[in-house]
Amino acid sequence: MKRINEYKKLFNVEGDITLSTLKSSYRNLVKEWHPDKFQDGDEKAHEAELMSRKVIDGYHFLVSIAPETKEANLTEYTANIIESGIVDYKHKGLLLEVSFGNGMTYEYFGVQSNVFNKFHNSDKQVRFAKRNIFHSYLYRKSKSGIEE
Repeated sequence: MKRINEYKKLFNVEGDITLSTLKSSYRNLVKEWHPDKFQDGDEKAHEAELMSRKVIDGYHFLVSIAPETKEANLTEYTANIIESGIVDYKHKGLLLEVSFGNGMTYEYFGVQSNVFNKFHNSDKQVRFAKRNIFHSYLYRKSKSGIEE
């Protein structure tokens, strides 16, 4: 959640994320912090390079959690959680990363330790996740399956 709030602040996004607003903010930030705008000896050249990377990372991250993106990928997501079993999972802080049998990996934000412990100790993890995690938390696809 800290990462989401940090990127929202960077892009001046309040409330729900819309792709048009995000794209506009992204363009303005890229213009402001593009490394080519500064000469090599300039003290802000290094800062501009770091900021441009942060802007690009933030843009891709916020696009991946935008409601419009989630709506466009809902069919794929639903098929994935129904048809593919859970292969692996990791929990750190409030982030739960779940890897599925088809190679897809999703990140779920805001998953507290007590929910993770119930998930981890459940004898039917997929069932528990379908009921308590998959549609209850903000998520994004973080990795795709291996394409052949």
